[in-house]
Amino acid sequence: MSLSFQQLAEINLPIYPNSLADAGDATFFLAWTEGGKRLGLLAPADSATAAGFDGERSSRGDKVLLICPLTHANAVALRNRFSWLQPRPLGLQLSAGCGDRLGLATPGHARAAMAVPGISMIFAQQSVRELARTGRTAKEVMDAATWGVFQEGWRLGFGADADHIKTPEDIDTYVAAGYTFFTVDPGAFVDAAAEADDGGTLRAKYAALPWPDLATTARDLRAAYLDKRLEVEDRVFSLDEETFLRAAVKYGRAVAQVATMYRHLAARCSTCDFELEVSVDETESPTSHAEHLFIARELRRLGVRWVSLAPRYVGRFEKGVDYIGDLAAFEADFAGHAAIARALGPYKLSLHTGSDKFSIYGIAARATRGLLHLKTAGTSYLEALRVVAGLDPGLFREILAFALARYETDRVSYHVSADLARVPPFHHVADRDLPGLLDDFDVRQVLHVAFGSVLTPVNGFKARLLAVLAEHEEAYYAALEQHFVRHLLPLAGRG
Repeated sequence: MSLSFQQLAEINLPIYPNSLADAGDATFFLAWTEGGKRLGLLAPADSATAAGFDGERSSRGDKVLLICPLTHANAVALRNRFSWLQPRPLGLQLSAGCGDRLGLATPGHARAAMAVPGISMIFAQQSVRELARTGRTAKEVMDAATWGVFQEGWRLGFGADADHIKTPEDIDTYVAAGYTFFTVDPGAFVDAAAEADDGGTLRAKYAALPWPDLATTARDLRAAYLDKRLEVEDRVFSLDEETFLRAAVKYGRAVAQVATMYRHLAARCSTCDFELEVSVDETESPTSHAEHLFIARELRRLGVRWVSLAPRYVGRFEKGVDYIGDLAAFEADFAGHAAIARALGPYKLSLHTGSDKFSIYGIAARATRGLLHLKTAGTSYLEALRVVAGLDPGLFREILAFALARYETDRVSYHVSADLARVPPFHHVADRDLPGLLDDFDVRQVLHVAFGSVLTPVNGFKARLLAVLAEHEEAYYAALEQHFVRHLLPLAGRG
């Protein structure tokens, strides 16, 4: 029952045209009202399709018009009407995840994905740490993605990433919210000191590993690796005792934790589809090829099934800026990881802290032959600030000054190297040039790491940011589309 021109005129509201969708005997759409965005639906007065939606009712001839607030209950009801609004697993397809700390970015992300077809998308993505710092919930993140997908009419399916989860309780929270992609982060169980431990310390730590959780013995695990030729495509690995011990001590407890989390997840999702990503990227030292081999073989032995893995690669993956390091060294290292992922899976390699790493996207795409997942988060927030800098220079200056004051505190949990002494004297920058500050290395990192402090409701920045972006949403969508097309094109082999 698509709306006629006469019915559209009678509704007398600006409608987002891509949102028009029929289900049963009802037509659904998003519209703009004086109170902001609303879900609209037009249906017969006794329509079963319209049941379950809460909104203001008015008669339109023999039909009823509902104008509904964008509440969680209405989002759930809408997902129940349209299967393409329900997140799903993406499998081994080339994919990208787009975090959205403000809850407004999905339309821009979707437009970029439409411009670069062939990449599966995750539109709902937020880590436990980001939820805590933004004051949002997993359900709110899911609902924001739902409304954005519906607004743009994206019907190609999408995933929802419970990012960097660390506890079974985290799993429960995201399962209840309908997520389908679970990124387990066992970083707290990685023994970084194993990199430098002497032989005696390594042997003592090895003996103390949680053998019941690893479902093996110290003797049997050693026998599985020592004096064995482990072939991976054209590469042959032969782990000597020191290499084996360092790998087992560094990652043994992390492997056990992933297995524990996986079993909990499988039990909680016994009647639903899900996929697992394993992330050891937020650690102090790179994951060697031998260590990657150990992680993958042990997870497989323990019955864990995963779709992607994020090792800690060589070089520096800092927030909001391009890759820092030797590109040739990265290419050689990454090629080895890709070969292991193909041979022991296949599974995708995941690029975490993947925003703005333009110099390596092509390298990663070629090495993985499409078995690749890119994860972005803070860059959408930075693009929001770029738009605000052009529209409300005063607000942007206030946010930057506040972020500078917060930098030394907020940087503690991040790998960043911005130097406050290098930040341009922004008070003397002309208003028209303020958006260009978002191209400055130090400014980007300062703004990035302070997002939680800026978005704390008590200081009022969040409400003002959202108001500016809501009033000029097309400017934000256009900026996001342009920015993410830059990310996606090289992944698809076209950049």
